[in-house]
Amino acid sequence: MMQRPQITISSLDAVRLEKILDSLSYSQFPNKDDLQEEINRADIVEPREMPDNIVTMNSTVRFKVLSSGKEFSKTLVYPKDANGAEDTVSVLAPVGSALLGLQEGDQIDWPKPNGDVLSVTIIQVDYQPERAGEFQL
Repeated sequence: MMQRPQITISSLDAVRLEKILDSLSYSQFPNKDDLQEEINRADIVEPREMPDNIVTMNSTVRFKVLSSGKEFSKTLVYPKDANGAEDTVSVLAPVGSALLGLQEGDQIDWPKPNGDVLSVTIIQVDYQPERAGEFQL
């Protein structure tokens, strides 16, 4: 099994995500333990100390598909902001939970709706709230 990369999460994101997890039942969010495990294993830092190459909540991230070289962007959002837009991914989606805390250069397997998987690399964190000085979104 591939070793999971080290992840970093802001203390603000961790608190907000814990509240969301506490409010959801397993029937509402069957992957609840997976997200909790990610939070538990993360290096938690203050928002002002967040390195600017880390995927945090509300970050917009540019990816590259390894097999084709195609690039695409997604914004990692809280469930209330997951409006089904193609350019967002909820942190409650398995790939959203897996993205949280990764950094530029990390690779991830991205599940497609048809069951296939794309291997993608995080090219760049195009926007990160902490880098922009936005700590209360």
